[in-house]
Amino acid sequence: MPTQTETTTVLPGTSNQALGIGQFAIDFISGKLGPGPSEKVLHRTALFHTDSVVCGLSALALGTNAPTVLRNEALEYRTDDPKRAAFVFGSNQQVMAEKAIVANCAAVREWDSNGTNFGYRPELSHTAGEFGHNDFYPVVIAASQQRELDGATALRAMVLLDEIRGRLAEVFSLKSHKIDHVVHGAIGSAATYGALMGATAEQIESAIGMFVAHFVPWRAIRAGKQLSDSKGASAALSTEAAVMCVQRSMAGFRGPQDIFRNPEALWRFFEPTTHGPERWKETGDSPFDLVLSHSGDDFAVMGMHFKLGLYEHQSAGALQAVIDLIGANPALLADPFGGEIDRITITAYEPAFGIIGNPAKRDPQTRQSADHSMAFIVASLFRKALEAKPTKLDSDSLWKSLMLDPWDYHVSEKGVHHPVTRRLMEKIDFRHGGRKYDAKYPEGIPTSLVVMTRDGKELDSGLVMFPSGHARNTTASLEAILDHKFRLLGSLAVPDADRLAGLLQGLSSLHELDAHELGMLYEVEFAQHDDYE
Repeated sequence: MPTQTETTTVLPGTSNQALGIGQFAIDFISGKLGPGPSEKVLHRTALFHTDSVVCGLSALALGTNAPTVLRNEALEYRTDDPKRAAFVFGSNQQVMAEKAIVANCAAVREWDSNGTNFGYRPELSHTAGEFGHNDFYPVVIAASQQRELDGATALRAMVLLDEIRGRLAEVFSLKSHKIDHVVHGAIGSAATYGALMGATAEQIESAIGMFVAHFVPWRAIRAGKQLSDSKGASAALSTEAAVMCVQRSMAGFRGPQDIFRNPEALWRFFEPTTHGPERWKETGDSPFDLVLSHSGDDFAVMGMHFKLGLYEHQSAGALQAVIDLIGANPALLADPFGGEIDRITITAYEPAFGIIGNPAKRDPQTRQSADHSMAFIVASLFRKALEAKPTKLDSDSLWKSLMLDPWDYHVSEKGVHHPVTRRLMEKIDFRHGGRKYDAKYPEGIPTSLVVMTRDGKELDSGLVMFPSGHARNTTASLEAILDHKFRLLGSLAVPDADRLAGLLQGLSSLHELDAHELGMLYEVEFAQHDDYE
């Protein structure tokens, strides 16, 4: 049975955790469990939501493929029933909620630039280290539009969704079994959407069981020499399925019960809690206890990291190392073609080395592959520094002036095939640091970078653990850098400065919006560019 403390709910592996998640979600939304998340938690969640919206709007404004396809699809699923309706970015047309969700989640995720978690809670020895991202807030907005809920309720529900998926990431590594990390987010989406829509705990349990039994995605979507739309839309497609599972459960369909203890579902299949001939014993436990926060400061969202531009999160340590070296050695930028740089050696941990150091990523041909190439990302930052010749050399200023944006990944000589970037890529040697580095992840992003200059000098960044944007970083002026990011990406969609300021103000005041204002939140007229994709 679940146990309660002043700030947490514990769902032991001996209990029906799917049912427990459902009841937790209902009680969390109602405020039954305690005073709820602190102002600090709510503020950070609002920042992540704003981050996701500017990512989504800019992806649509530049006509990226998957978000545009899915948005167009959603607009074909119109409904006159407001109880079934939600809105896609930039439209006041009522569409089926699950279609609005898949379209908006895909837009939010397209740049791979929104928040990231690393599945690390050492005080409980919950260090599975699974990835995850803040891709799922459109689930909350859609349910709030269907039920005419206010912004304070929506913000609380966003905390809940991040809490469920973030804590699952701490106790079970999906990537270790080649399952895509979006499963955790889909489970959180099912629970949160169900709670907001008035589902019972049993109906949420049914929806979670149905999703896991029928819709688990493999990491095949992230493998291959060149990545496709499936990589960026994985969270969206899984969440669409999860929401439809909730709808079917509420209509009377029953999915598998007690899915976390099911011997042939993914958890016990990959990490059996009984062995030998008893491996498939029906009475086995889930392989983990799940500890969910309901009040105070210690929520999963507080350990999630901001990306300060467009890059794969495993590269953040290397980017900080580049910024540190440029700040200390501006002479590196004397030659606009990078001639002062003879060799760049990057040393990092697994899984960074395996994911963004894959030999196939040495020659990216698509935007999705380029943003998963350590060599391309680091070379692009150096190239931007060579072009900009920045005069403000402190870390915060360099993050702002050199921030990687969508044009750096454009599939042309502006971005993916930029000749200076490609020349610098040839100078990069990316190495696995072995146990010394691996042992420091996922506490941090352990990375070091050494530049050998043309005249034989060796410039060493030293070990970077907590780059700017990391939840454990204490030196960056985070909100100032985020404000720059919000305006950089936001201006691609809303070029008028006053209108953009109004949008950002509304997003930052999410908790103050009434139901009508929340219903119109994503009704933003965005500019459309015809020269990106």
